[in-house]
Amino acid sequence: MTVFKSIAIASALVAGTAATAQEKFITIGTGGQTGVYFVVGQSICRLVNRDSAETGLKCTAPSTGGSIANINAIKAGDMDMGVAQSDWQYHAYNGTSQFEGDKFDKERAVFSVHSEPFTVIARADAGIESFDDLKGKRVNVGNPGSGQLATMEVVLDAKGWSMSDFALASELKPAEQAAALGDNKVDAIIYTVGHPNGSIQEAVSTVDAKLVPVEGDAIDKLVEDNPFYAYATVPGGMYKGTDSDVKTFGVKATFVTSSDVDDDVVYEVVKAVFDNFDRFKKLHPAFETLKEEEMISDGLSAPLHDGAVKYYKERGWME
Repeated sequence: MTVFKSIAIASALVAGTAATAQEKFITIGTGGQTGVYFVVGQSICRLVNRDSAETGLKCTAPSTGGSIANINAIKAGDMDMGVAQSDWQYHAYNGTSQFEGDKFDKERAVFSVHSEPFTVIARADAGIESFDDLKGKRVNVGNPGSGQLATMEVVLDAKGWSMSDFALASELKPAEQAAALGDNKVDAIIYTVGHPNGSIQEAVSTVDAKLVPVEGDAIDKLVEDNPFYAYATVPGGMYKGTDSDVKTFGVKATFVTSSDVDDDVVYEVVKAVFDNFDRFKKLHPAFETLKEEEMISDGLSAPLHDGAVKYYKERGWME
C-alpha cells in the first residue's frame, strides 16, 4: 500500500511539473486605469484566468498609454494582445497616418468591443458651446501614445488648426484630467471613450461642466472619407450638466494581436469571452448592448487572426 501511495505521489508531482511547464503567460495592453480599455483588458483576463487549470493560460492586463502604445508593444513582441481604437488598427495595418513607413503587416483583428465617441467636456464657466470655441482655451488633448491624442490631431488637421491654436495644450493622462478640470487648470478635456465613463462622472461631479458637440463640415468629411469613423451620440441625462443628446463622431474599441501569437492562445482567449458572453456584458455598462455578430465584423480592418476564425466557425458565425 505504501509503495502504491509513493508511486501515486510521485506521479502527481510529475504531472504537476508537466502542467507547470505548460503554463503560458499572456499580456494584454489596455489604457489608463479610469478608462474603459483598462476594464476591457481586466475583464478578458478575468474570464481567461477562470479556465487556467484547463488551458494553462495566465493573463495579465496592465495599464498602458493606450491604442498606439499597445499596437507598438504588440509589434515589438512585448505584449501579446491589446485594445486599440478602430482607426489606429486601420492605420497600423495599412501603414498610414502615424504609421506611415512603419506598416504592421502581422497585425490581426480579434473582435471589436464598444463604441467610443470623441468626447469634449468643458467647464460651464469657460464659454464653450461648440468645438470651435476651444480656440484660445486651455485644453487637455491626451497623453502621448493614446488614441485620444492621435484622434485630436486628426480633428485639428481636418479643421486646419494646430496645437498652437490653444492657449494651453496639456498632455495629462485620463486619470489626471478630471482633477485638472475641477482645479481650473484647463477649460476643457478631450476623451475618446466608451460611455458611461468614471473619469467623466468624476469631472462633472466636482465642477459644473458639460459635454460639447463635435460637428460641422470638417467632421462630416472625416466620417465620409474614413470607414472606421461613424457619427455617435452621447445620450442626454447620462452626465450631470448635460440634459440633451450630444452629437459627435467616434470609433470602435477593438481587440488586436499579431499573427506571431499562437492560434491556440487566441482561440482560448476568444472562447473565454464568448462562452461567457452574458458574464462579460455585466462587467461594465458600456458592454451591455454588445452583440456577437457586430463584434466579429464592425470596426475590423486588419485580417482576423486564424485562432479567432477557428472559434467563429465552430459557433457557426462564419462559413
